[in-house]
Amino acid sequence: MRKPSHRSRAVLAALAATVLGVTGCDAVGGNSPGPTGTGEQSAKPSPKPTPVWDSSPASVAAVGDSITRGFDACSVLSDCPEASWATGSSAEVDSLAVRLLGKADAAARSWNYAVTGSRMADLAGQMAQAVTRKPQLVAVMAGANDACRATTDAMTSVADFRAQFEDAMGTLRKALPKSQVYVASVPNLKRLWSEGRTNPLGKQVWKLGICPSMLGDADAVDAAATQRRDTVQQRVEDYNEVLAEVCAKDRRCRFDGGAVYAYRFGEQQLSQWDWFHPSVNGQARLAEIAYRTVTRKEA
Repeated sequence: MRKPSHRSRAVLAALAATVLGVTGCDAVGGNSPGPTGTGEQSAKPSPKPTPVWDSSPASVAAVGDSITRGFDACSVLSDCPEASWATGSSAEVDSLAVRLLGKADAAARSWNYAVTGSRMADLAGQMAQAVTRKPQLVAVMAGANDACRATTDAMTSVADFRAQFEDAMGTLRKALPKSQVYVASVPNLKRLWSEGRTNPLGKQVWKLGICPSMLGDADAVDAAATQRRDTVQQRVEDYNEVLAEVCAKDRRCRFDGGAVYAYRFGEQQLSQWDWFHPSVNGQARLAEIAYRTVTRKEA
């Protein structure tokens, strides 16, 4: 047999390379189906995780003290829950519940368990009532009465305040681990004194026993009175630090970042009867702060 010529060997080599090249192309691409199995699955986009915070909860419960009950917003020394920043039905307030749910649904799916005069020690009991409704959001405003005592020595200690708030949060979490919590800061009590002390009627109502640790001897500005008010104010700031820290440990809790404390309540935002509690206008401002905190995209 005659040996293949150099030209013949070159043709055979080119043909072999072409066949191998086509075979390899068909194995990995072209118009053939792509690879299956693990490789295919990894190519698919992963589903977006469900957000921890829902900015549109379907029900709201409120716990706290006189501010959340709308005390002195409508008449002297009386609760006015319809004017509550959290769950009230007043169109002038446009409460958190109404803003989130709409007026009709708010009437059916929001509840107010706040109690005038209550302190942080009472919050766990209010939470126990609230969880029976299975609310998707619990709005909390408490702590002012822990500072508003007969004397500065009678104020709730910071350690007890922390333990009581943690107990209240524990009561909620044991029953409703996925419910969200909005926590409002304690208002700036010293500013409320500064605004209200210019009103003679307000000062007369203060003498009935409203926040004596801050409002007692309203016109006194001597060293002792100043020290007393500064002590109360420092305790309020300590309480707000506790609220922020405890809330930060819960993925479904949002603190207002001190917005209520920082809000500069003026004449229009204070009750015309006691010049200390929020008026209807003041309640509306609290509702605005709460709504902004609950609906913002990121904590």
